[in-house]
Amino acid sequence: MDRAQASEVFDGPAVPPGGPASAAPPGRSEEAGWPTGTYAAFRAPDYRRFFLGQAVSLPGTWMQTIAQTWLIVELTDSGTYLGLLLAAQFLPVLLLAPYGGLLADRFPKRRLLMITQSTMGLAALALGLLCVTHLITVWTVLVAAVVLGLATAVDNPTRQSFVVEMVGPALVRNAVSLNSVLVNAARAIGPAVAGVLIAVVGVSWCFLINAASFAGVLVALASVKAGKTAQRSAARAPGQLREGFRYVATQQDLLWPFLMIFLVGTLAWEFPITLPLLARETFLADSRVYGWLTSSMGVGAVLGGLVVARRGAVGLVPIAASAAVFGVSIAGLAVSPNVTTALVALLFVGVGSTAFMSISNATMQLSSDAEHRGRVMSLWSISFAGSTPIGGPIVGAVAEHASPRWALGVGAVACGLAAAVPLVVARRRADRRTGRDVGSAAA
Repeated sequence: MDRAQASEVFDGPAVPPGGPASAAPPGRSEEAGWPTGTYAAFRAPDYRRFFLGQAVSLPGTWMQTIAQTWLIVELTDSGTYLGLLLAAQFLPVLLLAPYGGLLADRFPKRRLLMITQSTMGLAALALGLLCVTHLITVWTVLVAAVVLGLATAVDNPTRQSFVVEMVGPALVRNAVSLNSVLVNAARAIGPAVAGVLIAVVGVSWCFLINAASFAGVLVALASVKAGKTAQRSAARAPGQLREGFRYVATQQDLLWPFLMIFLVGTLAWEFPITLPLLARETFLADSRVYGWLTSSMGVGAVLGGLVVARRGAVGLVPIAASAAVFGVSIAGLAVSPNVTTALVALLFVGVGSTAFMSISNATMQLSSDAEHRGRVMSLWSISFAGSTPIGGPIVGAVAEHASPRWALGVGAVACGLAAAVPLVVARRRADRRTGRDVGSAAA
């Protein structure tokens, strides 16, 4: 993608290389009879298969997320330990995601995904068996979280950049938005089921069901044609990680969105810490209410994802607008007087969260060239998941020593700062123009 196309992504809707009517490469054929609006990405057969596999797996993933965090709350009753849990899972992402992105640029993405998804399934199985045998401890949960983090460090950038291989540039924004819809539909289902299972039969079933659900995505990956043939990849060379960072740092249409994403991802996206503590300490409720809160956010996120899939633009201003919606919604959640109002607020939190995630993801994918896309998306992964070791302990400590409401307030402020970034950029551009005008007048 050249500078003209990158600038178009930065300031408004992007036109894919070759134009909207570019022919799709093998494995990404567009089939007659499939919709061209909200569900346009389903025209790609590979994407349909992958989507179905994820639909089987993702509810189990959310069940494990609820079970894991609630297990730590029951074992320790500590927000600080919740922060440590998230740090254990996401510190590998912070440290190793750039290497994961480099692997995604070097090796077939389909093969890497089969390895990472298998590793995640085995980690879930181990947690389930430890719970069944009553050998589970805080430290075994933390060790399993580290294993998940190691797999995620490779899985996230690989999976994000694999979308382009399945659907092509023309459909990537739509596919990313539909992915967000799927993730958040699973968030609406999985936590509610997990809350009931934990209350009735215990946490072990959540882990075991999640382990079994990985069969769906592995079968789907085995049937996907994209990635089975050799793709252009980055050849081995010294300094490739530095090159990836330098590439983002020198591209304004990547750098500013990355800084916004990092700010929001670090301090606002800590719901695995704030929501269980809000349920248990603020509303004096059990795991079922925690499941309802997470599910309500998931329902809102599905609605937001469908809107973005149909109408969502890409670029700096749309990212900032979604950050503003996200921040105002989190502030509303922070002051909710009871569970009912919190559930309503979380609907809007879900809309803002999925809009922010989808628009920022598509912006960075469309603003990067194919050779660097894996490394660029590894930085996107760091911004959301890898920043948790920084933000998780901070938000957990605020929640424990002040209250969960104050912890949510920290996230709302972070979103507000991110929403102000376009004003900073506009001011910098105005200053540069003024400087040029003064220089021209002096000449």
